[in-house]
Amino acid sequence: MFLVFNKQKIISYLVAFSTVAILFCGAGFFMPNLDETVQTSVSTKKLLPIYSVDIEEKKISLTINCAWNADDIDKILDTLSKYKVQVTFFMVGDWVDRFPEAVKKISDAGHEIGNHSNTHPHVNNLSYEKNLAEIKTCADKIEKLTGKRSTLYRGPYGEYNDVVIKSAESENHKVIQWSLDTLDYKGLTESEMWNRLKDKLTNGSIILMHNGTEHTAEALDKLIYNIQEKGYSIVKVSDLIYNENYTIDNNGMQKLVKK
Repeated sequence: MFLVFNKQKIISYLVAFSTVAILFCGAGFFMPNLDETVQTSVSTKKLLPIYSVDIEEKKISLTINCAWNADDIDKILDTLSKYKVQVTFFMVGDWVDRFPEAVKKISDAGHEIGNHSNTHPHVNNLSYEKNLAEIKTCADKIEKLTGKRSTLYRGPYGEYNDVVIKSAESENHKVIQWSLDTLDYKGLTESEMWNRLKDKLTNGSIILMHNGTEHTAEALDKLIYNIQEKGYSIVKVSDLIYNENYTIDNNGMQKLVKK
C-alpha cells in the first residue's frame, strides 16, 4: 500500500510540525526557575516584632504606654516602688514634651523608657524616611531629658510592617509588641483585667497596659500582687529579651539560637 502525498499535503504537515515546535520551545523559554521562585519566597518573608520570649525562668514584663495624660503617674510609681519592681514605659514624643517632670520621675526611679513614636501616627501608612524621623525625634527627646537613648520601640496602635521594623532597627531599636492585653483603655476593672491574664500568663509574657485610663493605677496593685503570687518576677523588657543570637518564630516568640 502506498501513501500518496501531493504538494498541498506536504505543506500542511510542515506548517503543523513547525507550529508545535515553536509552542514547545516557547513553553520551555517561559518556564519559571523553581530555585529562583523558592529563593524569592524566602527572601520576602515578613519581618516580625517580639511578642514574647522563650525562657525557662518565671519572668514576665509589664509595659505601660504613655500617650494621654500624666495624672496617675505618681500613683503608678508608688505602687511599683511598693513591690520593688521595675517596668518599661513606652512614651510618645508629644507626651514627653508635655510632661517632662513625669518622664524624669520615671527615669529616676530606675524604670526603662521605650520609644512610642513622636506623634502617634498610623505608621503603616508612612514611608521609611518618615518612620525614621518619628523614631529618631522621640529618641532625641527622651535622651535630652534622661541622658539615656531609647533602644526599644513600639508602634502606635500596635502597627508594624517591614518598613516600620527596618526603620526601627536602623536606629538600633528592637520592636516590641505584647502577648497579653489588659484592655485597660476600654475601662476594664481590676478583676476584669486579672481575669484576662490569670490563665494565660507564661514564662516570657509581655503585658500591655496604659497610663491615663480609668482603672489602671488602682488595678496595678492587685495585678502585681497576683502575678507575684503565681511565682513570676516582673522585669524590664530589656532584661527579658535576648540581644543577640536569636530568632523570632511565626508567633512572634523570640528564641535563643543554641550553638
